[in-house]
Amino acid sequence: MARLSRGGQRLVGLVAHSDAGSQFTPVRFTERLDEIGARPSIGTVADSYDNALAETTNGLYKAECVRGPDAPTVWDDVDQLELATLSWVH
Repeated sequence: MARLSRGGQRLVGLVAHSDAGSQFTPVRFTERLDEIGARPSIGTVADSYDNALAETTNGLYKAECVRGPDAPTVWDDVDQLELATLSWVH
């Protein structure tokens, strides 16, 4: 989708973030990313260290900000969550 929306040009510098699910680890998937100029955000299966920081940060964000004890049961809108996120990051 990213390539199509940019007129088919190479996506040099694009990082395709994914988990280590079976659909994202085959050689063909990595080859396809290379063909379009993108690179994967993960290494081979069991190389969790390259994605561990992002996954840990996402987990903390959800546990502390989005679903934490001070979070509302239902967010009023995206702006409310955005402001809470800015405060959490700060």
